[in-house]
Amino acid sequence: MRRLIGSSLSKNRENGKPNNSRPDMSSKFPSTITNVRAAQRLDSRGKPTVQVWVTTNKGTFTASAPSGASRGPYEAHEILDADPNMYGGNGVEKAVYHAQHVIGPGLVDKCFDVSRDLAKIDDFMIKLDGTKDKGNLGTNAILPLSMACARAAAAARDVPLYEFLRQEAHAPEGYVLPVPFFNLLNGGVHSGNQMAFQEFMIAPVGAESMAQAIQIGSEVYQELKSMIKKKYGAAATAVGEEGGFSPPISDPEEALDLLTEAVKSSGHQGKIKFGIDPASSQFFECGCYDIGYKRGNEEKLSSTQLTDLYNKLLQKYPIILLEDPFAEDDWASWRNFNRDCKIELVGDDLLATNISRLAMAREHAACNSILLKVNQIGTVSEALSVAQSAYSFGWKVFVSHRSGETNDDFISDLAVAIGCGHLKAGSPCRGERVAKYNRLMDIEDQLKCTHANFKYAGNMWE
Repeated sequence: MRRLIGSSLSKNRENGKPNNSRPDMSSKFPSTITNVRAAQRLDSRGKPTVQVWVTTNKGTFTASAPSGASRGPYEAHEILDADPNMYGGNGVEKAVYHAQHVIGPGLVDKCFDVSRDLAKIDDFMIKLDGTKDKGNLGTNAILPLSMACARAAAAARDVPLYEFLRQEAHAPEGYVLPVPFFNLLNGGVHSGNQMAFQEFMIAPVGAESMAQAIQIGSEVYQELKSMIKKKYGAAATAVGEEGGFSPPISDPEEALDLLTEAVKSSGHQGKIKFGIDPASSQFFECGCYDIGYKRGNEEKLSSTQLTDLYNKLLQKYPIILLEDPFAEDDWASWRNFNRDCKIELVGDDLLATNISRLAMAREHAACNSILLKVNQIGTVSEALSVAQSAYSFGWKVFVSHRSGETNDDFISDLAVAIGCGHLKAGSPCRGERVAKYNRLMDIEDQLKCTHANFKYAGNMWE
C-alpha cells in the first residue's frame, strides 16, 4: 500500500517546490553537536521522564521520552531509579545522568555532522549501551537524544522535520497525511471501568482533509460526552489516560453501540470507521482469555471463542482495524485468524517494534500490520528500518503514541514522513494528545503554502 500511495505522489512538482528541494549544503558547512543537556520532567501520567536539549550551530533542539503503561518483554528497556522515596521508585535521574554525562560527551567528541549522520549517531548510542534492549543506558536516555538530533538535522538541512525523516527513510516524494484514529472509549489497564478491551477508536476516513478529519473527531467526541452524561451521569465523563471516556460498561457491543449512536447524532454517518485494540495480553492466562477479569468474576474464553466474538463484531459494525486481538505469544491464534482476515490486523505487543519479532511474525503469517512505537525500539533510525521492513512484506504501518506521553509532537512528523496513512495519538482531548493533532494541521497548512504534492489518506480504506 505504501508503494501505491507513494507512486501516486512522486510526480514532479509543477507549482513550486518546498524547502526540501534546496541544494544540500551540509557537506560544505557541517553542523556538529556542541552541547547536550538532560533533565527529569513529568509525563502525562505525572510520572518522571527524560527531556534533552541538543545544541548545534543551528540552535538548541529538544525532545522527551514517552512511556507505556504496559511494557512488553520484547520492548527496549527503560531505566528507573527504583528509589521508593522519590516518585515511588519511578524517578529517572539515572537515565538523565546517562544522557547528559555518558552519551552527551561522546556525541560532542565524535564531531558527528547531524545533517547526514543520524544513523551513525544512533549506532554510536546503541554500541555505547552494548545490550540488545538498551538495558545499560536506557531507551528513555537514548531515544530523546535520537529525536532531538533528528530535529537538529532537519534544521541543518533547512527542511521541515517530516521532510528530513522522509529523506532518511528513502520514502517516495510527496506526502500522505494520516487518518487519525481517535481513542474515544477506554478500558483495560487504561481505565477504571469493567471493560476488558483497552481501546475503541473512530477513524474519519470520509474526511477530505486533515483539518476536517480532526473536526469530525472532535464533534463525535463532544456528542459522545453528552450522551454518556445523559445516560450515566456527569461522573462518567471522566477520561482515561489517553483522553477517552470510561463509562460503566463492560461489553464491547455496548462500546460500539455508543460510538455508532454518537456518529449518527453528530451527523457523520458514512464518514467514520471503527478500530479496536483489545490489548489481549492483559487478560490472557493459562491458555484462556478472561474478559471478565475487571469485573471480579471469571469469563474465560478459548481462542476459538474469542475469535467467534471478534467475527461477530466485524459482521455487525464498520470495523477496519483490529490490534492485538490475541496474546503476544499465542502464535497459533494469530495465524489462524489472519488466514481469513479481511481487515487490518495490527501487531503491537506481538511485535513491540522489534525487528526480530517482525521476522517471526512474517514467518508465522501472524498479521498484516505493525504498530510503530519509537520508544519500543529506542532510536529513530531503527524505527525507520522497522517500517521499511514491514513495507517490504507488503504490510501496513500504524504509528502510535504511548499512554504516558508528553507534548512532544515528533510522531506526527514521523507518520507524514513514512506515508503510513494512519496514526493514533489518543482522543481529541488532553494537551499531550491534542499536540499531535494540532501539529498535523500545521503540517497540512505548511504543505498548502509551499504548493507541495500531498493528500489525505482517507481513501486508503475505500
